[in-house]
Amino acid sequence: MFQNFVVGSLNKYMQEKILILDFGSQYTQLIARRVRELNIYSEIIPYNKVPEVLDPSIKAVILSGSPFSVKQKEALQIDLSKLVGQRPVLAICYGAQYVAEKMGGKVERSEKREYGKAKLGKLSKDPILKGIKKGSQVWMSHGDTIKNIPSDFKILAGTESIPVAIFRGKKKAYPTPIYCLQFHPEVTHSIDGKRILKNFLVDIAGCKPSWTPASFATGTIASLKKQLGNDRVLMGLSGGVDSTVGAELLHHAIGDKLICIFVDNGLLRKDEYQEVLDSYKVMGLNVVGVDARQRFWSALKGESDPEKKRKIIGRVFIEVFEAEANKLEGIKWLGQGTIYPDVIESVSVHGPSVTIKSHHNVGGLPDKLNLKIVEPLRSLFKDEVRKVGKELKIPKNIVGRHPFPGPGLAIRILGDITPEKVALLQEADAIFINNLKKFKLYNKVWQAGTILLPVQSVGVMGDERTYEQAVALRAVNSVDGMTADWSKLPYEFLATVSSEIINNVKGINRVVYDISTKPPATIEWE
Repeated sequence: MFQNFVVGSLNKYMQEKILILDFGSQYTQLIARRVRELNIYSEIIPYNKVPEVLDPSIKAVILSGSPFSVKQKEALQIDLSKLVGQRPVLAICYGAQYVAEKMGGKVERSEKREYGKAKLGKLSKDPILKGIKKGSQVWMSHGDTIKNIPSDFKILAGTESIPVAIFRGKKKAYPTPIYCLQFHPEVTHSIDGKRILKNFLVDIAGCKPSWTPASFATGTIASLKKQLGNDRVLMGLSGGVDSTVGAELLHHAIGDKLICIFVDNGLLRKDEYQEVLDSYKVMGLNVVGVDARQRFWSALKGESDPEKKRKIIGRVFIEVFEAEANKLEGIKWLGQGTIYPDVIESVSVHGPSVTIKSHHNVGGLPDKLNLKIVEPLRSLFKDEVRKVGKELKIPKNIVGRHPFPGPGLAIRILGDITPEKVALLQEADAIFINNLKKFKLYNKVWQAGTILLPVQSVGVMGDERTYEQAVALRAVNSVDGMTADWSKLPYEFLATVSSEIINNVKGINRVVYDISTKPPATIEWE
């Protein structure tokens, strides 16, 4: 699943990991995140990709939930003999029902879906319940009910509505532990869920909490040195966290043999091109800056379709990058800032995404340049990338920077792109972002940006009527962008930003604030 250099890193520096089998649950990534929050490395694979022989580094296996019922013909099937008795197993929701169904128990479709909060009761004494008290709240989300557990299992806890909430294989029958939970310990609604996971992973499976930013950085740098040797690596930088942290890991490993290219596509924030170049200079990175603004603007002229804009930007970037790469000699590798959610999506139970965002993986470059790919961040979630960046002492203005879309302001200008619109939005956006910093709100918001709307509205400025542009402010709080809530920014702050934009940016006379959550709305407007 990982590139060789990543596998080498895990074998040497992170000798143990938890394997999570994905049955398509919306919470699968959350399970992985909760495990990693315990400083234990976890890896997600599709349910149908279980290896014939489990690697010695795998300390335990977790079976995720699923949107399927075990009673459906389409139910996702695995060979439990590959797991049970081989490693400690924790089966969650669908996983628990699957174990019960396949190992001699009885599972039926519920008359009504068991969904929402419940409280544990009738707790047995067992290591998985260490520190858990009767009445602990858990979160149910399933349409099947376990009527009878297999004969060689025992019930450890129920709730007020179901008799089977936690059960395990009897020790005589299963000396290698197997535990089953009818609820989701990974969600925050399960108050002691993280403690239950810790009990299983540390006390039962014997894992050591050694997965840290420092251990990742040390292991990855050592593995990169071994993998790359004296080879030269080319990498495109965006000024964002992922590409910067990836480049810094490579820089620690091979020094000036890493050559970076930073392209000004004319869609960056105000003054961002020079500010980012200056930051990279301080870091000691070998960076070539390319001013390609006019080329991107010309290619985008007249295009208003969001997906076509993305594709144009991706195509022109490849052309510019390829032209710069051809000026260099001896390049063997292409560095990319791919992170773990991208990897998971590409091997999803439900198949790869219908539309791959080209700015994430710079589609087409490896084939065109005939280079091998190196992806130092391939095993990290977004928040873990930031932690590694802090460990590497990357400047705060970069490692703490809000996520910024690959197509930049092109997808924050609704409609066609012109240099005039870009300049207008840059000025308004700079006022918004600078005030977030001035009011000490920037680090309390996960992502913020200004959107130029394709509408004009009537206004009054002085004694004159105006008919000018409107902008929307967007600020959200999230962990990794998969879900997001709108940021409850103070009215005083919003009033200040609105006033400054209208008074200082000629051409804008109305400011609105976006209070949509994700889902159903996305973070970006296009």
